[in-house]
Amino acid sequence: MKLLPSDQLTNNQVKSGLHLILKDGLATETMNTLTAGTFLVAIALYMGASNVQIGVLAALPTFTNIFQLVSVWLVQRFNNRRAITVTAAICARIPLLVIGIIPLLFSNIASVSALIFLLSFQCLFASIAGGSWNSWMRDLIPQQILGSYFSHRSRLMQILNVTLSLCIAMGVDYIKAHYPTHEITAYATMFIISGIAGMWGVYALARTPEPKSKPIQDNIVKLFGKPLTVHNFRKLLVFNSIWIFAFNLVTPFFSVYMMKTLGLPLVYVISLNIVSQVSSITSIKLWGRCSDRFSNKTIIRICAPVYIGCIMLWSVVGAMSTVLLLPLLAIMHMLMGASNAGITLALQNIGLKLAPADEGIVYLVTKNIVTAVFSATAPLAGGLLADFFTSHFVIHLFGRGQWNLLFMSGAAVGILSLKMLKAVQENGELDKKLLVTELQHNFKKQLRNWHHMPLLRRWFYLRTAIVLKKGFSFHFDDLIQFKGWKENNKQ
Repeated sequence: MKLLPSDQLTNNQVKSGLHLILKDGLATETMNTLTAGTFLVAIALYMGASNVQIGVLAALPTFTNIFQLVSVWLVQRFNNRRAITVTAAICARIPLLVIGIIPLLFSNIASVSALIFLLSFQCLFASIAGGSWNSWMRDLIPQQILGSYFSHRSRLMQILNVTLSLCIAMGVDYIKAHYPTHEITAYATMFIISGIAGMWGVYALARTPEPKSKPIQDNIVKLFGKPLTVHNFRKLLVFNSIWIFAFNLVTPFFSVYMMKTLGLPLVYVISLNIVSQVSSITSIKLWGRCSDRFSNKTIIRICAPVYIGCIMLWSVVGAMSTVLLLPLLAIMHMLMGASNAGITLALQNIGLKLAPADEGIVYLVTKNIVTAVFSATAPLAGGLLADFFTSHFVIHLFGRGQWNLLFMSGAAVGILSLKMLKAVQENGELDKKLLVTELQHNFKKQLRNWHHMPLLRRWFYLRTAIVLKKGFSFHFDDLIQFKGWKENNKQ
C-alpha cells in the first residue's frame, strides 16, 4: 500500500476519507477505553500505586506532546503526513501488546514502574502521530462541516466508550469477586485487545487519502516562534493553558476519590462515568451545530462556568448522606459530561480556525506543546497537593478529609482562565444570549418530543443498520456514516 499524498482530492476521496477517519476514531476509542482513564487508575491501584504515580500516569499523554516537535521536523523533511502518522501509530501500539504479554509470561515482574516505563513509549509515539494527524485533518476536512463532523465522530466514540466501559467494568468486578487470583490476567488481556484494536485503526488511517501540503521551508526554530508573535493566537494559548491546568489538576483524581475515600465499587464509578458519557453524547451534536452557526468562544463561555461549578460541588459531596450521595454524583456527572463535550469541541475547533492553512501544523503543534506543559504538570501537582493536604492537615473539612482543598484549588484556577478568555478574538463571535436562546429552544423541543426517543431508536433497534439479506447482516458502515457531507460541496 502506497502512502503518498495526492495533489488534489476528489469529492469521492474526501467522502471516503471522512468515513475512514470515523473507523480510526472508534478503534482508537476502544484502545483508550481499555487502557486509560478509570481502568488505568484501577490497574494502578491494584499494583499499589501512590497518588504521585497516578499523577504521573495521567500526565504522560500530555507531557510527551513535546515530541510533536519531531513530527514537525519529519513533515518538513518528507512532506508525507500519512506515512508519518501510520508509522508512529504502529510504534505506539506495540508497547500496549508488550504490557499485556509480560504479566502472562512473567507475573513476578509486573509493577507500576514497568507500566509507567512502557506507557511512556506508547505516549511518545502517539504524540508524534498526533502532530501530523492534526495537520492532515486540517486539510482533509472541509471547514464548513468542521464542527458537525467532529461532533458526530465524538458522539460515536462516546457511545462505544459507554457500552464497552460498562461491559468491562461488570466483567472485572465479577472476576475480582469470584476469581481474584486472575485479576491481573484480566487487565493484561485488556491491554492485548487494545493493541489489536489500535492496529485496526492504523489500517484505516493507511487507507485514508491525504491532500498534498505546501512544503515548509523556514528554519524550524523560527517557525515555532512565529505563532507566539501573533497576538490573538498567543491569547488563545494563555487561556487554553490555564484552563487545561485547572482541568487536569483535579479531574484525574475524581475516580481515586470515589474509590478510596467514598468507598464506591468500580462498577459504580464506571456507571457514573457512563452517565457523563451519555450526557456528552446527547449534547455534542447540539454543540457541533452551535459551533458552525455561532462561535466556539461563546460555547466555552457557557460551558466552562458549569464545569467549574461541578468542581466546587466535589468539595462538599463527601458530607452528603448515603441517600443523597449517588443522585448528586449522577447529576454532577451529567453536567460535567455535557459541559466538557462543548469545551473540548470548541477548543479543538477554535485552534483549527485560528491556524493559517499554509502553516497549520506549526500553529497546532505549538498550541499542543505549550498546553502540554501545563496539562502534564497539573496531575503531578494534583498528586503532590493531595498527599500534602492529607499529611499536613488534621481537620476534616465537610467530613471527608482534605480532598476538598484540592478541588477548590482547581475551581479557583478555572475561574482565572475565564478572565483570560475575554481577550481571545474569533471571527463570527456572537452575543452569548443568542446561544442561550438557541439552547432553550432546543431543550423545549426535546421535552415536547421526548417520547419519540430518536437516539434510542437508532442505536438499539438499528433500523438503518440491520437488513434482511440471506439472513441477518450487520451493516457497520451504514451505522456510523456521516451524512453532513454533500457531493457538491467544495473544500
